[in-house]
Amino acid sequence: SLSKSDATSRKLIFFLVVQVLYKWHKYNCELPARIIVYRDGVADGQLKMVVDYEVPQLLSVLTELTTNYSPKVSVIVVRKKCIPRFFAEANRSLQNPPVGTIVDTEATRPEWYDFYLISQLARQGTVNPTYYNVVYDNSGLKPDHMQRLTYKMCHLYYNWPGLIRVPAPCQYAHKLTFLVSQSIHREPSLELADKLFYL
Repeated sequence: SLSKSDATSRKLIFFLVVQVLYKWHKYNCELPARIIVYRDGVADGQLKMVVDYEVPQLLSVLTELTTNYSPKVSVIVVRKKCIPRFFAEANRSLQNPPVGTIVDTEATRPEWYDFYLISQLARQGTVNPTYYNVVYDNSGLKPDHMQRLTYKMCHLYYNWPGLIRVPAPCQYAHKLTFLVSQSIHREPSLELADKLFYL
């Protein structure tokens, strides 16, 4: 049996997924074959909750939507606060690695599907990598493709001409929640749902 908070969370996920898929179907005349979720704001102790509760809820909502619909799904946890720092050796000195550097061995955990990505240029000080943990994946994408896609998503934030530290959907979510919590203090109009009004 579900607790009240579990039931509320499930209803919210169901509502959001239905809305997103409805919009996709409206413009593409079919449901997406692949869904990739970048999940931000997960602390160290919350990773198990994402794996045990959020992912199964998302998958069950997708199977309940319509018969014969089973998209390939990937759920990637994004963490900006990470301790490791990486350096490249050049001209007998250490410097920041080039933008686009991926670290997916040695510093990662062998039992996890995880990687570090350096997606920003640091002109002063040490560059801070972003840590990605793929907690669910049945998409069939090779790790190189998943890493390349993640890096390219860091190019797609409209409010900045260069690269950002996290994939664009995460940054859009940050901007929207900040605007709602600090300025609007209520749910935005549904008519604005497909507009980037919060930038």
